[in-house]
Amino acid sequence: MPQAPDLLQLLRDSGLRVTRQRLAVLDALVELAHADTESVISAVRRDLPEVSHQAVYDSLRTLTAAGLARRIQPTGSVARYEARVGDNHHHLVCRTCGAITDVDCAVGHVPCLNASDDHGYVVDEAEVIYWGQCPACSATAATTSSEPV
Repeated sequence: MPQAPDLLQLLRDSGLRVTRQRLAVLDALVELAHADTESVISAVRRDLPEVSHQAVYDSLRTLTAAGLARRIQPTGSVARYEARVGDNHHHLVCRTCGAITDVDCAVGHVPCLNASDDHGYVVDEAEVIYWGQCPACSATAATTSSEPV
């Protein structure tokens, strides 16, 4: 994802009108990988304290529709947004703490999986979420289970 000065051009190249809110939201997504809406609002309000919740929601929706942001929502989680788009990556999600980590696709091209029966659909993407425990939660679980009772 481009650095902050390139964000303005990125919005223009996508055919979007450049607004302070959109720039601030896109900048927050570059800074905060897998951010929930409240985290984005907090980050945006550091530079634009007057921005409304609705302006951030609208910006997230617009940026996602334009392909400049990606919305993911692992089961049991609130929607998360990221600025890493267009590279067919997947996600690791910790069942314990909810941490989300990017993982590159092993195949690289889309779709990286083939359905056993596509029922006539023209499949252009497969979304993969790997579930498990992150290293910190695994270490905590190992320590807790080895402590004497």
